[in-house]
Amino acid sequence: MASDASASSAPAQQPVAIVCVGMAGSGKTTFMQRINAHLHSQKEPPYVINLDPAVLNVPFESNIDIRDSVNYKEVMKQYNLGPNGGILTSLNLFATKVDQILGLLEKRAAPDPEKPGKKLIKNILVDTPGQIEVFVWSASGQILLESLASSFPTVIAYVIDTPRTASTSTFMSNMLYACSILYKTKLPMILVFNKTDVKDASFAKEWMTDYDAFQEALSQDEASNAFGGVEGEGAGSGYMGSLLNSMSSMLEEFYAHLSVVGVSSMTGQGVDEFFAAVQEKAEEFKKDYLPELERKRKERDELKRKTREKELDKMMKGMAMGETSAAAEQNSGDKDNSDISSNEDENDDDDADANDEYDREGLQDRYAAALEANRDSTMQDASFAKFLHSQRK
Repeated sequence: MASDASASSAPAQQPVAIVCVGMAGSGKTTFMQRINAHLHSQKEPPYVINLDPAVLNVPFESNIDIRDSVNYKEVMKQYNLGPNGGILTSLNLFATKVDQILGLLEKRAAPDPEKPGKKLIKNILVDTPGQIEVFVWSASGQILLESLASSFPTVIAYVIDTPRTASTSTFMSNMLYACSILYKTKLPMILVFNKTDVKDASFAKEWMTDYDAFQEALSQDEASNAFGGVEGEGAGSGYMGSLLNSMSSMLEEFYAHLSVVGVSSMTGQGVDEFFAAVQEKAEEFKKDYLPELERKRKERDELKRKTREKELDKMMKGMAMGETSAAAEQNSGDKDNSDISSNEDENDDDDADANDEYDREGLQDRYAAALEANRDSTMQDASFAKFLHSQRK
């Protein structure tokens, strides 16, 4: 009985939010369908969020769908936007509902005393638009990611099209993009090399762990003129080879912080390995990323508190100035009333008037004396000038 009580009182494990990002054509939506089906087969249905407003159909059922809140085509018409602008504006509009989204997620993740048999979610799957820059580099995407990370362990799954990454230049482009996403989101990342049923991802793992293996592949691409250098323009294979070589050595430390898995969304191969990497990154999030997020949250809260205090001080000063002005007006009114009702004040006013009259008379006398002195001086100057004039003659 004691063990049952302790088990029931133990805090529920937080679900892990898996945010899938990837370039158009990388198989991101198919990958979402595969991991969703895998979790259902494990009797652990996830909570699914679709953030792609332009998709016509999704091969999985979403608990929260941006298309239910925002009409993508109407947004394009109303704001006179293109496809990317319509997606971005739709995300901006949807980001205003982030508090409602978090409320629904927390409700599904928290135990309900009235429903002890309620099954809690263990995974949150988030599908994003194929225009990766619209989500990753936009303010709305940052708001949604930070809101998720503030409540749940959050992991980025960067989906890569493995067959198209076979060349060293395309591989390095994907690595640089992954690096920029990692440092932009500041969240743990898993590189998912998709479509391994078409091409095995072992070459990519080898390039990331063995510098010499990448150099050998780079030499082969240069020898076969894979970079398509044009003579006389200074952008030949030698330049590309040197650039890729330096990038490879620079990204060695970046590779050390990544988990790499090869997955086939068609056959389901590697899905178990992917979820093992998700659990590993969730623990890494709690240990390394969560303290940093909490520190930033405290800084934002402190900044908001100081801003509120500053605004409050301005308001209080404004109220104090208003009260001072009102008091001055009231005192002035009281003085006028006392002139009418108080004989003693009238005597004081008479004395003040006498003093003012005395001051005016004294001022006139001083002015007349100064004018007379000035007139005498002027006359003396004039007489002296006549004397000089007569002497010259």
